[in-house]
Amino acid sequence: MRGAARFSGGGEITRRELGQVALAAWLSAGNGAEAVSASTQAPDLAEGARWRGDFPALQQTVNGYPLAYLDSAATTQRPGAVLAALLDYYRHDNANPGAALHTLARRAYEHYEDARRTLAAFIHALPDEVVWVRGTTEGINLVASAWARPRLRPGDELLLTVAEHASNLLPWQLVAEQTGANVRYVEVDDEGRVQLDDLDRKLSERTRLVSFSHVSNVAGYINPAAQICARARSAGARVLIDAAQSAPHVPLDVQALGCDFMVFSGHKMLGPMGVGILWGRRELLEEMAPYQAGSNMAHAVDLASQEFEHAARKFGAGTPNVSGAIGLAAAVKYLGTQSRSAIEHHEALLTRHALEQLTAISGLRLLGPGSAAQRVPVFSFVLAGHSPAEILRHLDSRGIAVRAGDLSALPLLRRFGVSSAARASCYLYTQTSELDRLAAGLNELAVTRAEGS
Repeated sequence: MRGAARFSGGGEITRRELGQVALAAWLSAGNGAEAVSASTQAPDLAEGARWRGDFPALQQTVNGYPLAYLDSAATTQRPGAVLAALLDYYRHDNANPGAALHTLARRAYEHYEDARRTLAAFIHALPDEVVWVRGTTEGINLVASAWARPRLRPGDELLLTVAEHASNLLPWQLVAEQTGANVRYVEVDDEGRVQLDDLDRKLSERTRLVSFSHVSNVAGYINPAAQICARARSAGARVLIDAAQSAPHVPLDVQALGCDFMVFSGHKMLGPMGVGILWGRRELLEEMAPYQAGSNMAHAVDLASQEFEHAARKFGAGTPNVSGAIGLAAAVKYLGTQSRSAIEHHEALLTRHALEQLTAISGLRLLGPGSAAQRVPVFSFVLAGHSPAEILRHLDSRGIAVRAGDLSALPLLRRFGVSSAARASCYLYTQTSELDRLAAGLNELAVTRAEGS
């Protein structure tokens, strides 16, 4: 048995298992005084508490209160399984990967490629179609640079929506400036839903690409992605889906959706920061020139010649982020061990509960659908008499983490008639009691406004 240690009782444990045991001890050490006790969580035991214990960062106090982490749309916390996978790699298998090199290099290579296979299966794709990137932003920039820029001509059109994140606006605006193409925008309704009739009006023979977010990071609405893809492709356009906000919540199947490209980030779905994937149809990846050049994406590199890799591997220049890929694959595997129906039921419960609590607060205006149907538990809002920054500070003083600002979606906020907002966002580890604390904190602000008026 490789690297086996022996207990005093005679049993054997591998170094890998020993590392995991050590990690578990390290993660739990010193957290007892800060963790919320199981008894205080009992009312929510059938909900987020079943998962909450898997997340060490949640077992702490902030400003004297148990942490209520309601910023998961910005980045999620990581379960112990992901932390263990990262530590295990660095403790035992860390090397610059290579399929035909020394033992550690081969292990690192196999971990890296196994992670690629895991992510491919997660979206119903082929491994050769999965490009490792630093996240959604780099994935979109890669498509804008390597696919769009060489193909766009003056007068061509890129079709986005006004609900896009800045990372799905700026790359297209820049490539349009560089090529003479035009960017057009599909409108949304008063609750942030993409207006399909406006999409139909703006699609034309000049449309080269439609790029849209599967789920809005402001409104939380799940766009009808398959319908949008079908309408775009019937007009002869290619389609990119920004799945940064949908990958944590919605099953993804690139075949059923009918898109040409898809991007998402690991850190929004329990994985590490600095890693994500771009999926592209193999024939499109083969047609695209390299995005960056260097080692690993080419072989037999001489003074006047080289042999480029094919498909996704053509976009893997330089030493890869092996640990990031391992961590993201561990996140996917962790989610795969959970009951999807239980997660969906829990998130639906959170959505209904949050909507009931938030809409009952005097002076609070919700930005997005007021119905729990076709949305994820992401809630952006403004509160009369209090700036989003003031809301954030007040809640933070009570151990409640939310986000505030323009949410990297200023055009959508302006469509709602504001320039900044606060946002609370949930994931599987969120409990309804935390939403009750959110509502109580907001009611405190609402009362101070009423008293001062």
